[in-house]
Amino acid sequence: MSLLQVEGLHASAGNREVVRGVDLRVESGEVHVIMGPNGSGKSTLAHALMGRPGASITSGSIRIDDTELVGLPAWQRARAGLFLALQHPIEVPGVLLEAALAEARADTRAAEARADTGAAEARARLRDEAAAIGFDERLLRRPLNVDLSGGERKRNEVLQLAVLRPKFAVLDEIDSGLDVDAVRVVAQRIERATSEWGLGVVAVTHFHRLLRQLRADKVYVLVDGRIVASGGAELAEELERTGYRAYGAEEGNEGAA
Repeated sequence: MSLLQVEGLHASAGNREVVRGVDLRVESGEVHVIMGPNGSGKSTLAHALMGRPGASITSGSIRIDDTELVGLPAWQRARAGLFLALQHPIEVPGVLLEAALAEARADTRAAEARADTGAAEARARLRDEAAAIGFDERLLRRPLNVDLSGGERKRNEVLQLAVLRPKFAVLDEIDSGLDVDAVRVVAQRIERATSEWGLGVVAVTHFHRLLRQLRADKVYVLVDGRIVASGGAELAEELERTGYRAYGAEEGNEGAA
């Protein structure tokens, strides 16, 4: 059992404070969902958790178990067990997906002082995971995300998650750009991961449809960089019906982000 604990997190983007005192406590196997209007700070929060450039933490704490992540570069946060699925995955020309995953998996296992599986077994697992989410096996031999559609890139993020098996995953709008069938496949694979190896999830989304397959233990409303409400999965249904004005969001600034 592991714990991701965020306390009093403040973060800036572009010399402007965007995240203003966020607290989260996510245990292994739990799914916590963050929703809010455009410009509320959801993506900045996701990037700050992972240490992505452009999101600067000004105060607060992010811990996985006894490891403090604030101040660590992204690769060390990944070693500690954190994974970020990007809203807009980037292309990495010249780096094959298979090779990138093999190196990342070997590094993770070394950091955990665990023996890695053999190369043939690792490749077989990669193919199995690709088939499970409808990711064309031919794309495994391409440079990372090069010439992939938006939907293929999102499936690729989930494929990497399934192969690397981190302790916690931050999903920044993993459902955006996916059709209904793809959302179901992606959400189901993430849901299985919560029981397979106890993956803890922080999911940023603005669509309740993701939660039809990915059960939510807790839903938060983020407005102006602050969590202003929390509840169960029923809160996401309410937000889809009523929007965010009841929580202080300005009219015309509601919806996705």
